[in-house]
Amino acid sequence: MSDDAGPRPSTSFAHLYVDADGVSRFKHCELTGYEKKSMGPADPQWNDEMARGEATVVFTVQPVGWVGEWHENPAPQWIVVLSGRWFIEAMDGTRIEQGPGEFSFGEDQNCTETDGKKGHRSGTIGDEPCRLMCVQLHRAPNREPCKVS
Repeated sequence: MSDDAGPRPSTSFAHLYVDADGVSRFKHCELTGYEKKSMGPADPQWNDEMARGEATVVFTVQPVGWVGEWHENPAPQWIVVLSGRWFIEAMDGTRIEQGPGEFSFGEDQNCTETDGKKGHRSGTIGDEPCRLMCVQLHRAPNREPCKVS
């Protein structure tokens, strides 16, 4: 069994959060709390374990041309793109696009409606549906960017 897991990794993600004025914004964040350990008899690997808590996993398929006009995430949630592409636009006008293997943390609950915008809007990109896996956390939202656990 090899214990060479390479250098400590970091993993990028976009955090959609609410600032002190109630406006949704994106912040580029990194998962950096990786620790090298084995899971059972497997070789050591890098794990960045989140706080333990209740969660609901939701798989969703957004059809071609789907647009979710301004809305808030139903709960703080990790959103992982499984296939297809989609966009997310924050109230401050920042828009990101994601494809397979990319993920974000949606935590835009309790926004203040501004110019008809509240939360974010999102939709599919291209000529195929977008398949997502959402892990909705059963906890109150934070208003601090990059603090996800």
